[in-house]
Amino acid sequence: MADDPQLTGAVDRVATSIGRVLRDRLGVDAGQLDKLVDFVGRRLTGDFEVDAFGFDEELTETVLLPVLRPLYRHWFRVDVRGIENIPDAGSALVAANHSGTVPLDSLMTQLAVHDEHPRHRHLRTLGATLVFQLPVVSDLARKGGSTLACNEDVEALLAAGELVGVWPEGFKGVGKPFSERYKLQRFGRGGFVSAALRTGTPIVPCSIVGAEEIYPMIGNADYLARLLGLPYFPVTPTFPWLGPLGLVPLPSKWIIEFGEPIRTDEYPPGAADDPMVVFELTDQVRDTIQRTLTELRELRGPAFG
Repeated sequence: MADDPQLTGAVDRVATSIGRVLRDRLGVDAGQLDKLVDFVGRRLTGDFEVDAFGFDEELTETVLLPVLRPLYRHWFRVDVRGIENIPDAGSALVAANHSGTVPLDSLMTQLAVHDEHPRHRHLRTLGATLVFQLPVVSDLARKGGSTLACNEDVEALLAAGELVGVWPEGFKGVGKPFSERYKLQRFGRGGFVSAALRTGTPIVPCSIVGAEEIYPMIGNADYLARLLGLPYFPVTPTFPWLGPLGLVPLPSKWIIEFGEPIRTDEYPPGAADDPMVVFELTDQVRDTIQRTLTELRELRGPAFG
């Protein structure tokens, strides 16, 4: 499609005409408009690329991240600390606490890394199988840089020098009741630590304060969860009572802190297959995040202040 000169020319003319109308009639910024017109033109002609995991960098930067940015800057007012602990280049594995009933924390962390890091790096997040079984959500997740949380994918990304984000608590963290907020759940079997050891990748502990309050989960409708094949069906002060309005997250104040990297390249070969090494490193990451969460909660003060 991109090689058809007639089609390409027609698309360019249409895109240019639309751009002219927006610029002349609506006063849209010329620079931004030109970029948007170029982007639309390439989409229509198929002149864009995705990597082996389906990541579409241009779509992510032009559409997906800008959609999330108002939520990040004005609704949650995210304060980012320790961004210097994210390397300028090469692989790193960011391991964070998970919470919030709906996992917006992974999206906000992705945006924090891109917007606050001087190299505007992309955080390739890992998702549960359920994410890639949902229509629309699955496609958007792939295009936004997410992939399945399995060792093969993680090690391939790390070996390629990518920055990877993992939330080891999984559904146990994101679906826990509000009464257990900021109490870390078990970190699975330490698969993320094994992947870091095999690739000699540093682990960056990441502590997120604020996500716990966006959808306070006060109940779980088990029967609906089983019926829909979900790990839980949340009941919050606003959902399902207010219908679609109940899906609007509460405007809590967030702090995301990236801790000092934990090196893994000093361990001997085969360390990834030693259960004790994996257990101790997993525990170290978990303890660091839990301790930092306590400090950040005191620093932040009231959730909605």
